[in-house]
Amino acid sequence: MVQLPDYAALGIPLILGATGLALLFVDMLGSRFGNRKQLLGVSGVGTLAAVAVGVWFLTSGVGDPDGKGVFRLLEDQLIVDQMSLFFGVLVASVTFLVLLASYDYLAGHNNQAEFYALVTLAATGMALMASANSLATVAVSLELASLPSYALVAFLKRNRGSVEAGLKYFLIGALSTAILIYGVSLVYAVTGSLMLSDVAAAIDGGVGDQVGLLGLGILMILGGFLYKTASVPFHFWAPEAYEGAPAPISAFISSASKAAGFALVIRVLTVAFPIETVVEPGLVDWVLAAQIVAVVTMTLGNFAAATQTKVKRMLAYSSIGHAGYVFIGIAALTAGGNNELLIGASLLHLFVYGFMNTGAFLFVSLTEYWDVGRTFEDFNGLASRAPVASVAMTVFLFSLAGLPVGGGFLTKYALFAGAVNAGFWWLAAVGAINSALSLFYYSRVVKAMWIEEAEDGFEIATQPVGIYAAIVVAAIATVALLPAFGVLSGIGFDAAAAVLP
Repeated sequence: MVQLPDYAALGIPLILGATGLALLFVDMLGSRFGNRKQLLGVSGVGTLAAVAVGVWFLTSGVGDPDGKGVFRLLEDQLIVDQMSLFFGVLVASVTFLVLLASYDYLAGHNNQAEFYALVTLAATGMALMASANSLATVAVSLELASLPSYALVAFLKRNRGSVEAGLKYFLIGALSTAILIYGVSLVYAVTGSLMLSDVAAAIDGGVGDQVGLLGLGILMILGGFLYKTASVPFHFWAPEAYEGAPAPISAFISSASKAAGFALVIRVLTVAFPIETVVEPGLVDWVLAAQIVAVVTMTLGNFAAATQTKVKRMLAYSSIGHAGYVFIGIAALTAGGNNELLIGASLLHLFVYGFMNTGAFLFVSLTEYWDVGRTFEDFNGLASRAPVASVAMTVFLFSLAGLPVGGGFLTKYALFAGAVNAGFWWLAAVGAINSALSLFYYSRVVKAMWIEEAEDGFEIATQPVGIYAAIVVAAIATVALLPAFGVLSGIGFDAAAAVLP
């Protein structure tokens, strides 16, 4: 058998990056609109190849200490372990669905090659975020993911809402980056290192009277991550960006980008600032900060979603609420506790969430393609015109709420059970109450589609194959992850064990 070089372990981001460059080359040879089928073909093959390579690596033992080992590249600046591969597969899968749906959504628009290239380049940054092993590569990969995202949100240049959303996203993103970089500089000033493991070792050796600087640096880094995951109090950009962006991009940044942000949260907090070294000695209690973030983010996101009149904006606030659910697994961490179960539950929820949330936003892409409207009332009677898509949307929404129709039911159960076992029953209680509330506003969409009568004269003229295919694939994955949870959970818990000290 051929022995691959070590850098081949970065197969997912390398393939995604090469795909983005190939799309630009195809555009140079094409017309103003580009050959849409060629663009979809190149991007589809590239993203599916990235998914296939990630699954191959996971199943063949790449990144497994007991298998082919963990790969450390560029003098440990990047690491390829089971967690980085887990998130890489998720990011590449969501990217494929988004690009497939964009084929129909962007029909008639200029600069389609640039759109496809920006999506794949942003996905490259997100995949690298999961492999970042130093605070320097954290910042670089974060910007690689963020800069294309700003342009994608504002892609509909003749749409005032899209341009305004992109400008707000960029300005708030620039501020959050400044906060993150300043936090990194403070941590470097105290520890003298940017490598995550070296930072932990320096803190363990003692920081003297610089505890205040260290605490401020950790909190500023956490603040930068809260922006990327759309968590309170750095969430206010999300409803504006999601509503103004093209719906496939709303799906992309609310699913893939959020997952990549949590990859950074988990790796940086657990490796650079372990509980035994930072929290237990009383230096900086970032676990308490995570508990506050989890409760407030869940509650604000769900209560705000319940008051919305537009479906897309409701999904935006729902996405904020789900960031709070993921934070439960981080907020319940304890020294010597069953942290593998907690982090694993967060990873599993992010994976299932990637499909069900992407599918929900892609359904909105379908309604925008048909120019149906954005309010709940505009969805009245839609099931009689588009039954397959409406069934899929029902699956997405009920799985997001935690009903046993998709993998979201078991991932929420794992999160709540893990919190209870760790002694944080009140976190699980808050999560359960918020899940019950979410069922109210998700049901409003289901009620409109299946029970309410459609207005006279409402007809659907065309059936966009690309958007339909992406929705159906996402729905199948959401449902299949319920019976396949045993297999997925094994991968998720192994990925969690890979990052925990």
